[in-house]
Amino acid sequence: MALIWTNDWNIGIDIIDEQHKRIVDYINALENANMSTTGKVLQDLVEYTESHFAFEESLLVEAGYEFAGPHKATHANFIKRLNSYQADHERGEDVAAKLYAMLGTWLLHHIKRDDVAYVDAVQDNLQRIVTNKQEDGWLKRSLKVFFG
Repeated sequence: MALIWTNDWNIGIDIIDEQHKRIVDYINALENANMSTTGKVLQDLVEYTESHFAFEESLLVEAGYEFAGPHKATHANFIKRLNSYQADHERGEDVAAKLYAMLGTWLLHHIKRDDVAYVDAVQDNLQRIVTNKQEDGWLKRSLKVFFG
């Protein structure tokens, strides 16, 4: 059954919530994927997730979030897991169902436990950043770097 985004998954930082919704779209694309489409979805998922993680991590560092390092380590471990699935797929294993199940569980757990922990620190800092009207403000530069 497809993952359906509900408002209780929102952390309250719109840009991060939108990125999480996009990751859910990638996860849902795996639900009925065959061997030929799994590879493309997995590649796209890895690339987008790496961009999301880099953006989120830069947001945490910019906010001075005290657990930015451990949060980054959680992301790195997750990317290793995705790379392992990618390697299994390249060896001919049909990983779509296992990957779909793991991703849905991991993402919800990560959002509800790890991401909500940084919300207060980031929202305080983000308010300051968003009000920065300079052309070269941090948010505008970061969005351009990570999402073209």
